[in-house]
Amino acid sequence: MAFAGVWFLYPQVEVMLMSPEERAAIENSVTYSGCSEASAAGAAPIRRGEPGYRDYFDGDSDGIACESWG
Repeated sequence: MAFAGVWFLYPQVEVMLMSPEERAAIENSVTYSGCSEASAAGAAPIRRGEPGYRDYFDGDSDGIACESWG
């Protein structure tokens, strides 16, 4: 069971190791007008560090944007 927890956290650890510039470049490589568009594109939910992530799409600031749309 512990292995599953480590696997779940791995992408977030990778994001934490990125420089702010690297993360911004990835996040800004794709843009959506809102969560409806991200969901229609099959991208929701969007995790911090993934293309299309925006802080203003992440209402509870947990690092997962458009989570209620996925």
